[in-house]
Amino acid sequence: MSISRFFIARPVFASVLAILIMLAGSISALFLPVSQFPPLAPPTVSMTIEYSGASAQTMQDSIAQVVEQRMVGLDNLLYIASTSSSEGRARLSLTFEPGTDPDIALMQVQNCLDLAMPVLPEVVKNQGIRVRKISDSFLCFYSFFDANNVIPVEDIGDFISSTLIDPLSRINGVGEAQLFGSSYAMRIWLNPNQLRSFSLTPQDVVTAVENQNDQISVGQIGGLPAEPGQELNVTLLSRVKLENVEQFRNIVVRVNPDGSAVRIRDVARVEMGLQSYVVSSRYNAQPAVSVGIQLAEGANAIDTSQRVAEFMENMSQFFPHGVTYRIPNDTVPFIRASINSVVHTLIEAIVLVSVIMYIFLQSWRATLIPTLAVPIVLMGTVAIMGAAGSSINTLSMFGLVLAIGLLVDDAIVVVENTERIMHVEHLSAADAIQKSMDQITWALIGVAAVLSAVFIPMSFFGGMPGAIYREFSLTIVSAMTLSVFVAVTITPPMCKYLLKPKDKGRTPRVFAAFNSCIDRATLAYGRSVRTLIRHSGKVMVVFVFLAAGAVFAMKEMPTSFLPVEDQGTVNVNIFMPPGSTREATVEVIREIEDYFNTNEADLIRGMGMMIGLGPNGSRGQNVTNGYINLKHWDERPHPEQSASAIVSRARAHFANHAGARIRFSEPPQVRGLGQSSGIVMQLQDQGGLGYNALVQAREDLLEIAERSPLLFNTRTSSLDDVPQLRLNIDDLKAGVFHLSPDAINDNLSTAWGGTYVNDFVDRGRVKRVYVQGDAPYRMNPDDLSYWYFRNDEGGMVPLDAFASLQWTFGPSQLERFNGVPSTLIEA
Repeated sequence: MSISRFFIARPVFASVLAILIMLAGSISALFLPVSQFPPLAPPTVSMTIEYSGASAQTMQDSIAQVVEQRMVGLDNLLYIASTSSSEGRARLSLTFEPGTDPDIALMQVQNCLDLAMPVLPEVVKNQGIRVRKISDSFLCFYSFFDANNVIPVEDIGDFISSTLIDPLSRINGVGEAQLFGSSYAMRIWLNPNQLRSFSLTPQDVVTAVENQNDQISVGQIGGLPAEPGQELNVTLLSRVKLENVEQFRNIVVRVNPDGSAVRIRDVARVEMGLQSYVVSSRYNAQPAVSVGIQLAEGANAIDTSQRVAEFMENMSQFFPHGVTYRIPNDTVPFIRASINSVVHTLIEAIVLVSVIMYIFLQSWRATLIPTLAVPIVLMGTVAIMGAAGSSINTLSMFGLVLAIGLLVDDAIVVVENTERIMHVEHLSAADAIQKSMDQITWALIGVAAVLSAVFIPMSFFGGMPGAIYREFSLTIVSAMTLSVFVAVTITPPMCKYLLKPKDKGRTPRVFAAFNSCIDRATLAYGRSVRTLIRHSGKVMVVFVFLAAGAVFAMKEMPTSFLPVEDQGTVNVNIFMPPGSTREATVEVIREIEDYFNTNEADLIRGMGMMIGLGPNGSRGQNVTNGYINLKHWDERPHPEQSASAIVSRARAHFANHAGARIRFSEPPQVRGLGQSSGIVMQLQDQGGLGYNALVQAREDLLEIAERSPLLFNTRTSSLDDVPQLRLNIDDLKAGVFHLSPDAINDNLSTAWGGTYVNDFVDRGRVKRVYVQGDAPYRMNPDDLSYWYFRNDEGGMVPLDAFASLQWTFGPSQLERFNGVPSTLIEA
């Protein structure tokens, strides 16, 4: 006796069971995250550290290495990578095993960082270190600009920083909203001539700002505990943070014996400038401010993008008049297109299977039963995916597409066997289905078990293949298991009430002709099988040759991690010669903009450029990172209009550019795995041979790779060495002049690198105060002679009295991988 008899006798119960399965699947579908792939990129925790005025070597020795050495005892850590740039910025990324809880990883990294904080420079501790659990790639970019060029881009940047960045970062799913522009800051530009005339140093100005731009709590009059009978209780107010340029100009730097005062306005120029001048943006050849949205670990890309878009739409009504925004790079349309394509394929597969079933079963009643089983099984599979923490992605949907043909097989077997019994034994549908299920129930279960044995091992793959095939395996096995469950529990009651005995002699002509063709094909197939059996030796020889050919073809076919697809975006990286200025970089950007506006205008929507931003978070005047947003795929139907074709033409056009190294590439197929499609490797200096030996090894390896037919577009994203001016301080001479090393270091750092002092309040928002030498006094090496230092006796000593200059070449960017100096190579 089969278990199906219970459901045959209780059709209402079977119907309710089917409704519950559909309901569970529908609810799960509403909450399942949607993405292109399962979570393939391993969880990443990144930290950004700024040390104004520091060189790449200083950032590596004083910051990156110090923090790396404290990152011990982290569970499931795969590797740690760091990049230190000459713009006083270091970025460390810690990558963990797939499946690691990013919240726990973040907590452990933060605990290790706390151990490193006491030994970091005081300036770094004052500015703070940003630690985020974010992926290395951006979900999308927004560019803001004034189409009429009326509002200065500086005002737009300050508005975006003050109004949008924090709310954007708090949106569910957003890891970080990164501003590629700058907010305003109070800038105190020092005049070394005026400082010398008053016997002052940059550090005197810093001290004055620290002391007079402060907020103190004085207390209360009549505060508790108070004397009996106290009738007055008021709060005392005293010094508060300054709020405008005039107040900073009036800060007293020194009071003279005669009662006169030297104020900041006497030795410096004070203005509302920018907090950072390193990175600026352009959109379609127009100055702009860009915001990059990075996805939080495990967040739903499509839902997050939708929430960000709705937020932008709501906030746009508060933008200054004329300010608008565009999206130069967005990963979500490609994800949507990928999912929609698979969904369309799934629908087509369902329709095709239904048509084929009708052609062969030749009864709408018999066809309806397995057709109704399809949505039940699909919704049940979606419910299992939700319970297992899976997502709707191209691989899980592909599993459903493949399972369509398998999941109707069980219902078809039940229907055909029941019809056979009804026809041969002349039983009613109710009796036939009971006998049919007694015969085939365990056969159905056995077939499902055998098929599951093929796919279940995929779920135990480790590493990246496991992450790819685990959900694929889960989807197929769940669909096949549910198919058997539906065939045993829900299909029998439907057969009982839907199937009717076929009327003899009433086969339509179309079906009669089809059946005749099938019968003839069956007879021909039988004759062919008998012939092959008589010549089994020859058949085995042919089989061996075919198997050998298959093995050979498999070895010869090119392989890849994932196929390269047109994602609707082209990446641009510009590397100018060492020492190039921003003006020279912008000229090359204009050439690229002119090329695309002239040659590819019909294929692009817009171009966004981040000037000063290089690969892997590096910064510098001679680098640029950009995105070219292509039109929708429907508007680019031909192969020569694809992203790869556009990249090839751009590479050919700029291949021999005299003034820059320009790289065009497509985005990586898995966001967070590299900066572009292809392979990435780290060349490490395990032997401690030094930076020069590492660079030489890199160049030798690139030269060998260029000659290999297996590699294309081999390159490095590391920046070239740049001219550097070494300031050699003679400590003995400095001691003769009674100058302390701390005083020399602090004053030099403030004059040339700038010092973040403290904060002030601007229109209700806290912003930073910086002190730095004015631009005309730090443009040339000779300008170092402008700066004087006050010794312990009150005398002013020029820098060239105890220091000398020496030209050299040095790195503008240094990289480390797993605690060892390294350099990145891509192909």
